[in-house]
Amino acid sequence: MRIAIGSDHAGFELKQELIKYMRSIGHEVTDLGTNSSDPVDYPDYAQKVANAVVAGKVERGIILCGSGVGASVTANKIPGIRAGTCHDTYSAHQGVEHDDMNVLVLGARIIGLELAKEIVTAFLGARFSGEERHVRRLNKVKAIEARYSKGRAE
Repeated sequence: MRIAIGSDHAGFELKQELIKYMRSIGHEVTDLGTNSSDPVDYPDYAQKVANAVVAGKVERGIILCGSGVGASVTANKIPGIRAGTCHDTYSAHQGVEHDDMNVLVLGARIIGLELAKEIVTAFLGARFSGEERHVRRLNKVKAIEARYSKGRAE
């Protein structure tokens, strides 16, 4: 699978380890930065990953910041992105299976490397179920996104 990954300074070290891990299990990983632990702003890197997903350059994205919250908020501003902050394996696979989550967000100050690997594995191994109830709900989410992206809040 083609994956884009990005982080701010808080997620830099964990990002480097996850890149090695994902490549070792056969994934094609594009690192969109940051490239050091020098302080940077998480929205810049969350947006890069989200844009790569929306543009179809990659199939999924992974973003890391300190808590995961800021990067998730940022990524979800991009139409077509369904990002979730997950710190357990159930949420990581269920978010894909039921909600067609296409960006995983991790809090590098919340979880360690081994749990992060398990979460990433669950996320990348999951597929959207396509069940009628999940499709119906996803279509409602997409309708909300379309309504607000056109500037019409109702």
